[in-house]
Amino acid sequence: MNAAVLLLLGIAVLVCGYVFYGGWLAKTWGIDPARKTPAHEFQDNVDYVPSKTPVLMGHHFSSIAGAGPITGPVQAAVFGWVPVMLWILIGGIFFGGVHDFGALFASIRHKGQSIGDIIGDTMGSTMKKLFSIFTYLTLLLVVAAFSSMVAGTFAATYTDAGVLDLAASAANASTAMISLLFIIMAIVFGFMVYRRNAPLLISTIAGIVSIVAVIAIGLHFHPIYLSETTWMIIIGIYIGVASVVPVWLLLQPRDYLSSFLLYFMLGVAVVGIIASHPSISVMPAFTGFFNEKQGFLFPALFVTIACGAISGFHSLVSSGTTSKQLDNEKNARPVAYGSMMIECVLGLCTICAVGYLWSQYQAGDVTNPMQVFSIGVSQMVATIPGLAGTQTVMQSLLILAISVFCLTSLDTSTRLARYTFQELWLAPGETVADAKGYKKLLVNPVFGTAVTVVLGVGLGMTGYINIWPLFGASNQLLAGVGLLAVATWLGKVGKNNKMFYIPMIFMMVVTVTSLVQTVIKNVTALTSGACPDFGWSVARTIIAVLLVVLALILCFDALRTMMKQKKAA
Repeated sequence: MNAAVLLLLGIAVLVCGYVFYGGWLAKTWGIDPARKTPAHEFQDNVDYVPSKTPVLMGHHFSSIAGAGPITGPVQAAVFGWVPVMLWILIGGIFFGGVHDFGALFASIRHKGQSIGDIIGDTMGSTMKKLFSIFTYLTLLLVVAAFSSMVAGTFAATYTDAGVLDLAASAANASTAMISLLFIIMAIVFGFMVYRRNAPLLISTIAGIVSIVAVIAIGLHFHPIYLSETTWMIIIGIYIGVASVVPVWLLLQPRDYLSSFLLYFMLGVAVVGIIASHPSISVMPAFTGFFNEKQGFLFPALFVTIACGAISGFHSLVSSGTTSKQLDNEKNARPVAYGSMMIECVLGLCTICAVGYLWSQYQAGDVTNPMQVFSIGVSQMVATIPGLAGTQTVMQSLLILAISVFCLTSLDTSTRLARYTFQELWLAPGETVADAKGYKKLLVNPVFGTAVTVVLGVGLGMTGYINIWPLFGASNQLLAGVGLLAVATWLGKVGKNNKMFYIPMIFMMVVTVTSLVQTVIKNVTALTSGACPDFGWSVARTIIAVLLVVLALILCFDALRTMMKQKKAA
């Protein structure tokens, strides 16, 4: 198989999915450009802020992307390129796109409130509490995992004697310096656009030039060398501030400018693959239904790929921050469904990169997802006439882009966790302004943020390797629950929700199967005595059991709710 042919066919399918299926969804649900959105109705210039579509697209895309569409396909590649490609295309169009678009639509028709609040409105306050607790715990895992990952990309390296190794620390110091300068640049950009009304086009051009300047400065001037623990504390302070300041000051401009790095990364990958058009026939089309590393194709493929096809975290972004900034309902499809299609393209590019490096990947020489993607793409670019010798620089820029997105997902996750923590203490229909007594403290943004940062960063100091398996399972269960929540809400308001039936049933079956396998695996390891990490094995077992119970409770209640809706119709 030629990589360029695979990519172009995939892009064509995704474009058709956006135009035809995405258009049908918008028409079926009744997207109304004349209807006032929550960003206008509840505008407070802190969380509810009407935003220009390119800016909001940048925020949404940067927040949902991260390293997910790269990490998942690389790990799932052991099953062959055919099942990975098919799931990205089918999952993206009929599962992930519907999930993201549906969550955003439900939220903008529900005062810009989260999926948890929508569940409370359709399934009752008890279900809302259960979902909110689950969501908050999931977001804590996200904050913990990503803070650990980001700190690891910033941290200095020390010898066994405790002496700073400047040579080994230079790359991380550059990444840290660029990231710090990026934050300052984003604040300036937000101030100029939203407080000085600077034209977006001119500001964008200036922002792109500034990105180039920031990268150049960071690569040549990086005097800050700090330990991983110190960076964890600094990151905790940063995400704490980012969670409570107005979105126009930091979140929007940072994500918007960050999106250009992602567009650059995606553009480089597409151009590199098409221009070099290498054969990836050395990579098997299908390796079988079982793999020693990943287990059985079902459910491993559908849990591992995650963000490349569908991710529960997307529904939190759609209903948490994006819905509060959407200027017009007609923008919901390009922002939510469109971003999912673009993320699928990145997943397809990752398959091509794995195929290009298949011999090294299979031999275990290059297995880290970031390295597989950056090395594969940079090597393909270097084969293009006139670009020989660019591999090292291009690889560094690609790794930098991935790192920036991990930080972007981190500060968005913290704000989402703060929203969820606040909603946890509110009754259905009750707002933060209505809170009295002890509730007034619990729903205070600073208090909720402080609790989230302390718990999340503290957990992150144990290392993301211990946390990631827990996040993977909870994230995909969240996707199933998100589909379930939107389906019940659409049923309540009398709109067609049949397009949700197959995706939500499939994702719930996939997730429960995966969690049961996790329980069996950990219990077997614990009882056999062959368990090097006793504490985390116990924790994974307990959390997996709780998630299964939660899934069954929510499924039962949702089924009961939809049956009542059907009888009443």
